[in-house]
Amino acid sequence: MRIGMKMLGISGTIIGEKTSSVVRKVVKHAALLEPDLKTEMLDLRDYEVQFCDGRNPAAYNLDTQKVMAAVLSADCFVIGTPVFQASMAAPLKNVFDLLPPDAFRDKVIGFIATGGTYQHFLVIENQLKPIAGYFRAYVTPDYVYAHRDHFNDRHEVVDASVLQRIKGLARQIVEMSKALQGIRTAAG
Repeated sequence: MRIGMKMLGISGTIIGEKTSSVVRKVVKHAALLEPDLKTEMLDLRDYEVQFCDGRNPAAYNLDTQKVMAAVLSADCFVIGTPVFQASMAAPLKNVFDLLPPDAFRDKVIGFIATGGTYQHFLVIENQLKPIAGYFRAYVTPDYVYAHRDHFNDRHEVVDASVLQRIKGLARQIVEMSKALQGIRTAAG
């Protein structure tokens, strides 16, 4: 992996802690796998992101510009959302709407979703993966879906199979990103 490659974890909600907890675990594990990987966490609870309305990016408030800049400066991503009404959280969709079409082009994305039913994993398949396709991103084969029963009362994942999927997702993001970096370097 080239020096300076950066993974950005995005917790795409402004409420709750479960999604952020899982995203942070993937980012942390990726950093353990690849010591040269720079990591950053973007928790939308920490920002006052304005709604996308088509204005010039420089006209948005500072928090909105920081979020856009963080995404544009990253080389790979782990993006998480809770599932509400069988859909991704609105703050995450707003971030996607704010970004230019090439924001994720040729970059690797691993997805996470958390929810209250065991069928909500379908949001990853039916909504998040098509959005990544629009952005021309590479999506990891695996993803992590965590049900509320997979957490303890401190919002930490305690389910062994989910913990294994977290490690697997981190590995896939790192390995795919390294492979793509190698291809780019070889192509000159």
